[in-house]
Amino acid sequence: MFLLFAPIFLWSQLGNSRRVPSYFGVYGKAVIPSSLTGSPILSVSKDGMTNTITQELGYSFGGSVRAGITKLIAFETGINFTQRNFNIDISLVDSNLSAKNTLGFIQYDIPLNGLIYIQMTKKWYLNASLGAAVGFKPTDVGVINLPGGPHTFYSSGFVKHKTSIDINGNFGIEYRTKKSGYFNIGASVRIPTSPLFQYVAVYKNQGYRTAVSGNVNGSYITLDLKYFLPSKRGGPSNLPRGPIE
Repeated sequence: MFLLFAPIFLWSQLGNSRRVPSYFGVYGKAVIPSSLTGSPILSVSKDGMTNTITQELGYSFGGSVRAGITKLIAFETGINFTQRNFNIDISLVDSNLSAKNTLGFIQYDIPLNGLIYIQMTKKWYLNASLGAAVGFKPTDVGVINLPGGPHTFYSSGFVKHKTSIDINGNFGIEYRTKKSGYFNIGASVRIPTSPLFQYVAVYKNQGYRTAVSGNVNGSYITLDLKYFLPSKRGGPSNLPRGPIE
Protein backbone atom coordinates (compact mmCIF):
# COMPACT_ATOMS: atom_id res chain seq x y z
CA MET A 1 0.00 0.00 0.00
CA PHE A 2 2.86 2.40 0.80
CA LEU A 3 4.49 1.73 -2.59
CA LEU A 4 1.19 2.51 -4.33
CA PHE A 5 0.94 6.02 -2.84
CA ALA A 6 4.68 6.77 -2.56
CA PRO A 7 4.92 8.58 -5.95
CA ILE A 8 1.97 10.86 -5.07
CA PHE A 9 3.47 11.65 -1.66
CA LEU A 10 6.88 12.38 -3.18
CA TRP A 11 5.32 14.64 -5.80
CA SER A 12 3.44 16.61 -3.16
CA GLN A 13 6.67 17.19 -1.24
CA LEU A 14 8.85 18.05 -4.22
CA GLY A 15 6.16 20.21 -5.78
CA ASN A 16 6.80 22.90 -3.16
CA SER A 17 10.03 23.86 -4.92
CA ARG A 18 9.69 27.36 -6.40
CA ARG A 19 12.81 27.21 -8.56
CA VAL A 20 12.30 24.05 -10.62
CA PRO A 21 8.92 22.31 -10.36
CA SER A 22 8.22 18.60 -10.08
CA TYR A 23 5.56 16.63 -11.89
CA PHE A 24 3.40 13.58 -11.31
CA GLY A 25 2.45 11.39 -14.26
CA VAL A 26 1.02 8.09 -15.40
CA TYR A 27 2.13 5.84 -18.21
CA GLY A 28 1.56 2.61 -20.09
CA LYS A 29 4.12 0.46 -21.90
CA ALA A 30 4.04 -2.39 -24.40
CA VAL A 31 6.66 -4.94 -23.29
CA ILE A 32 8.39 -6.39 -26.37
CA PRO A 33 10.91 -9.27 -26.24
CA SER A 34 14.01 -8.60 -28.33
CA SER A 35 17.21 -10.45 -29.12
CA LEU A 36 18.99 -7.07 -28.97
CA THR A 37 18.92 -7.19 -25.16
CA GLY A 38 19.14 -10.98 -24.63
CA SER A 39 17.61 -14.12 -26.03
CA PRO A 40 13.81 -14.26 -25.53
CA ILE A 41 13.88 -18.05 -26.02
CA LEU A 42 15.17 -20.73 -23.66
CA SER A 43 15.32 -24.34 -24.85
CA VAL A 44 16.35 -27.21 -22.56
CA SER A 45 16.47 -30.95 -23.26
CA LYS A 46 17.07 -34.17 -21.35
CA ASP A 47 16.21 -37.88 -21.78
CA GLY A 48 14.27 -37.24 -24.98
CA MET A 49 12.19 -34.39 -23.51
CA THR A 50 12.57 -30.91 -25.01
CA ASN A 51 11.09 -27.79 -23.42
CA THR A 52 11.07 -24.36 -25.02
CA ILE A 53 9.86 -21.26 -23.19
CA THR A 54 9.44 -18.12 -25.30
CA GLN A 55 8.79 -14.61 -24.01
CA GLU A 56 5.83 -12.95 -25.75
CA LEU A 57 4.26 -9.49 -25.66
CA GLY A 58 3.43 -8.10 -22.23
CA TYR A 59 2.52 -4.78 -20.68
CA SER A 60 3.51 -2.39 -17.92
CA PHE A 61 1.86 0.62 -16.26
CA GLY A 62 2.30 2.80 -13.22
CA GLY A 63 2.87 6.24 -11.75
CA SER A 64 5.94 8.43 -12.14
CA VAL A 65 7.42 11.41 -10.30
CA ARG A 66 9.77 13.74 -12.15
CA ALA A 67 11.72 15.95 -9.74
CA GLY A 68 13.33 18.95 -11.41
CA ILE A 69 16.98 19.67 -10.57
CA THR A 70 17.60 22.30 -13.25
CA LYS A 71 15.59 23.31 -16.32
CA LEU A 72 17.37 20.62 -18.34
CA ILE A 73 18.11 17.95 -15.71
CA ALA A 74 15.67 15.95 -13.59
CA PHE A 75 15.42 12.86 -11.41
CA GLU A 76 12.63 10.39 -12.18
CA THR A 77 11.19 7.63 -10.03
CA GLY A 78 7.84 5.94 -9.38
CA ILE A 79 6.26 2.50 -9.11
CA ASN A 80 5.70 0.06 -12.00
CA PHE A 81 3.61 -3.06 -12.49
CA THR A 82 4.87 -5.37 -15.25
CA GLN A 83 3.10 -8.42 -16.69
CA ARG A 84 5.26 -10.75 -18.78
CA ASN A 85 3.85 -13.62 -20.81
CA PHE A 86 5.56 -16.82 -21.96
CA ASN A 87 4.62 -19.63 -24.32
CA ILE A 88 5.72 -23.15 -23.38
CA ASP A 89 6.23 -25.97 -25.91
CA ILE A 90 6.95 -29.51 -24.67
CA SER A 91 7.74 -32.60 -26.71
CA LEU A 92 8.79 -36.19 -26.07
CA VAL A 93 10.71 -37.51 -29.04
CA ASP A 94 10.32 -41.23 -28.38
CA SER A 95 6.57 -41.22 -27.68
CA ASN A 96 5.60 -38.48 -30.16
CA LEU A 97 3.81 -36.75 -27.26
CA SER A 98 3.62 -32.94 -27.10
CA ALA A 99 1.92 -30.20 -25.09
CA LYS A 100 1.57 -26.42 -25.06
CA ASN A 101 0.79 -23.92 -22.31
CA THR A 102 1.22 -20.31 -21.26
CA LEU A 103 2.89 -18.82 -18.19
CA GLY A 104 2.38 -15.35 -16.75
CA PHE A 105 4.87 -13.60 -14.48
CA ILE A 106 4.43 -10.30 -12.62
CA GLN A 107 6.98 -7.92 -11.16
CA TYR A 108 6.94 -4.57 -9.36
CA ASP A 109 9.69 -2.01 -9.97
CA ILE A 110 10.92 1.29 -8.57
CA PRO A 111 13.04 3.05 -11.25
CA LEU A 112 15.75 5.49 -10.22
CA ASN A 113 16.75 7.45 -13.32
CA GLY A 114 18.70 10.59 -14.15
CA LEU A 115 17.03 12.47 -17.02
CA ILE A 116 18.36 15.11 -19.45
CA TYR A 117 16.24 17.34 -21.73
CA ILE A 118 17.13 18.84 -25.11
CA GLN A 119 14.79 21.67 -26.09
CA MET A 120 14.02 21.64 -29.82
CA THR A 121 11.31 24.31 -30.06
CA LYS A 122 9.13 26.25 -27.66
CA LYS A 123 6.99 23.18 -26.89
CA TRP A 124 8.95 20.18 -28.20
CA TYR A 125 11.70 18.47 -26.19
CA LEU A 126 13.86 15.39 -26.55
CA ASN A 127 14.80 13.55 -23.38
CA ALA A 128 17.00 10.63 -22.40
CA SER A 129 17.37 8.86 -19.08
CA LEU A 130 19.60 6.18 -17.59
CA GLY A 131 19.61 4.48 -14.23
CA ALA A 132 18.63 1.39 -12.31
CA ALA A 133 15.34 -0.26 -11.36
CA VAL A 134 14.83 -2.06 -8.06
CA GLY A 135 12.55 -5.01 -8.77
CA PHE A 136 10.34 -7.12 -6.52
CA LYS A 137 9.13 -10.55 -7.68
CA PRO A 138 6.38 -11.60 -5.26
CA THR A 139 5.81 -15.26 -6.11
CA ASP A 140 6.77 -18.40 -8.01
CA VAL A 141 4.52 -19.46 -10.88
CA GLY A 142 3.58 -22.78 -12.47
CA VAL A 143 1.21 -24.64 -14.79
CA ILE A 144 0.30 -28.32 -15.36
CA ASN A 145 -0.41 -30.20 -18.58
CA LEU A 146 -2.38 -33.46 -18.60
CA PRO A 147 -2.14 -34.65 -22.22
CA GLY A 148 -3.98 -37.89 -21.52
CA GLY A 149 -3.42 -41.19 -19.76
CA PRO A 150 -0.77 -41.30 -17.02
CA HIS A 151 1.34 -38.52 -18.58
CA THR A 152 1.83 -35.28 -16.64
CA PHE A 153 3.97 -32.21 -17.42
CA TYR A 154 4.82 -29.61 -14.78
CA SER A 155 6.24 -26.24 -15.86
CA SER A 156 7.37 -23.83 -13.13
CA GLY A 157 9.20 -20.56 -12.70
CA PHE A 158 11.08 -20.40 -9.41
CA VAL A 159 12.27 -17.05 -8.06
CA LYS A 160 15.74 -17.38 -6.58
CA HIS A 161 15.82 -13.85 -5.18
CA LYS A 162 12.72 -11.76 -4.46
CA THR A 163 14.54 -8.49 -5.20
CA SER A 164 16.69 -7.60 -8.18
CA ILE A 165 18.54 -4.71 -9.80
CA ASP A 166 18.08 -4.00 -13.52
CA ILE A 167 19.68 -1.48 -15.86
CA ASN A 168 17.03 0.90 -17.14
CA GLY A 169 17.32 3.34 -20.08
CA ASN A 170 14.84 5.51 -22.00
CA PHE A 171 14.64 7.88 -24.95
CA GLY A 172 11.60 9.97 -25.83
CA ILE A 173 10.07 13.03 -27.41
CA GLU A 174 7.83 15.32 -25.39
CA TYR A 175 5.19 17.95 -26.18
CA ARG A 176 4.58 20.49 -23.39
CA THR A 177 1.54 22.66 -22.78
CA LYS A 178 0.94 25.07 -19.92
CA LYS A 179 -2.67 24.11 -19.25
CA SER A 180 -2.85 20.46 -20.27
CA GLY A 181 0.51 19.09 -19.09
CA TYR A 182 3.24 17.06 -20.82
CA PHE A 183 2.70 14.33 -23.43
CA ASN A 184 5.58 11.92 -24.01
CA ILE A 185 6.16 9.05 -26.43
CA GLY A 186 9.34 7.00 -26.37
CA ALA A 187 11.11 3.68 -26.01
CA SER A 188 12.88 1.98 -23.11
CA VAL A 189 15.24 -0.91 -22.55
CA ARG A 190 15.47 -3.16 -19.51
CA ILE A 191 18.52 -5.37 -18.95
CA PRO A 192 18.50 -7.50 -15.78
CA THR A 193 21.72 -8.19 -13.89
CA SER A 194 20.42 -11.62 -12.81
CA PRO A 195 17.95 -14.19 -14.25
CA LEU A 196 14.25 -13.34 -14.06
CA PHE A 197 13.50 -16.84 -12.73
CA GLN A 198 14.64 -20.44 -13.00
CA TYR A 199 12.49 -22.48 -15.37
CA VAL A 200 11.98 -26.09 -14.26
CA ALA A 201 10.06 -28.65 -16.34
CA VAL A 202 9.15 -32.09 -14.99
CA TYR A 203 7.63 -35.05 -16.82
CA LYS A 204 6.00 -37.90 -14.88
CA ASN A 205 4.60 -41.19 -16.15
CA GLN A 206 3.65 -43.61 -13.39
CA GLY A 207 6.98 -44.41 -11.72
CA TYR A 208 9.12 -42.62 -14.32
CA ARG A 209 10.29 -39.02 -13.76
CA THR A 210 12.66 -36.67 -15.58
CA ALA A 211 13.35 -32.95 -15.17
CA VAL A 212 15.16 -30.14 -16.98
CA SER A 213 15.92 -26.58 -15.92
CA GLY A 214 17.45 -23.32 -17.12
CA ASN A 215 17.56 -19.60 -16.35
CA VAL A 216 15.15 -17.22 -18.10
CA ASN A 217 16.80 -13.94 -19.10
CA GLY A 218 13.76 -11.65 -18.99
CA SER A 219 15.23 -8.58 -20.72
CA TYR A 220 13.00 -6.55 -23.04
CA ILE A 221 12.35 -3.25 -24.81
CA THR A 222 9.18 -1.17 -24.54
CA LEU A 223 7.13 1.39 -26.40
CA ASP A 224 6.05 4.07 -23.91
CA LEU A 225 3.22 6.56 -23.57
CA LYS A 226 3.46 9.02 -20.65
CA TYR A 227 1.38 11.91 -19.42
CA PHE A 228 2.46 14.40 -16.73
CA LEU A 229 -0.01 16.67 -14.97
CA PRO A 230 0.63 20.42 -15.12
CA SER A 231 2.45 21.74 -12.07
CA LYS A 232 1.65 24.97 -10.23
CA ARG A 233 4.47 26.64 -8.31
CA GLY A 234 2.56 29.01 -6.09
CA GLY A 235 1.88 31.44 -8.92
CA PRO A 236 -0.12 31.85 -12.10
CA SER A 237 2.48 30.05 -14.23
CA ASN A 238 1.94 26.29 -14.48
CA LEU A 239 5.16 25.21 -16.19
CA PRO A 240 8.69 26.61 -16.24
CA ARG A 241 9.86 28.61 -19.19
CA GLY A 242 12.47 26.80 -21.26
CA PRO A 243 16.07 27.99 -21.55
CA ILE A 244 15.56 29.30 -25.09
CA GLU A 245 12.21 30.98 -24.52
